Amino acid sequence: MFQILALGASLLGGAQAKRSSDKAAAAAQRAGEFNAKIIERDIDLLERQRQIFNANFLTQAERSKKAFERDVQGAVRAGFGFAGFDISQGSPLQILRENAREFQYEQDVAEFNKEITNMQISDEQESARLNAELSRMGGQAQASGLRAAGTASLIGSVGQAAQIGYEYKLFGR
Repeated sequence: MFQILALGASLLGGAQAKRSSDKAAAAAQRAGEFNAKIIERDIDLLERQRQIFNANFLTQAERSKKAFERDVQGAVRAGFGFAGFDISQGSPLQILRENAREFQYEQDVAEFNKEITNMQISDEQESARLNAELSRMGGQAQASGLRAAGTASLIGSVGQAAQIGYEYKLFGR
């Protein structure tokens, strides 16, 4: 009678270990997916950051153009006009053109810096995507390991039960 109980306990223990491992595997996979979703949320936040940055850039560029025309070029026109110079030719026109070239250079630098910032945001988004994928893969790998451990426990308990049955001649020998 004891032998049958030992055999049953061995099989039951293996089945319980397998069930526990399967539950732990499912929890590991859920944790990996949860972490991936948190990381992917960062991708959305980075996209919002990009949108805000680009909107601010456009607003600042428009303000700069108006301020340049009003403050810089307007002051040159007013100064030369007040002094009685014809601003449609010669030195006044040359100064206006030089100012415009300088302003355009500053705008080009700002545009370049905006593109660099957008590239950095894209890099951060790609890094977050890869981290999310890595989190999923880690959860899956951990889940696979736990399932394998449960299967090994089940196989071990079946082997142990078979050994008990063999030793106590429970299998008709």
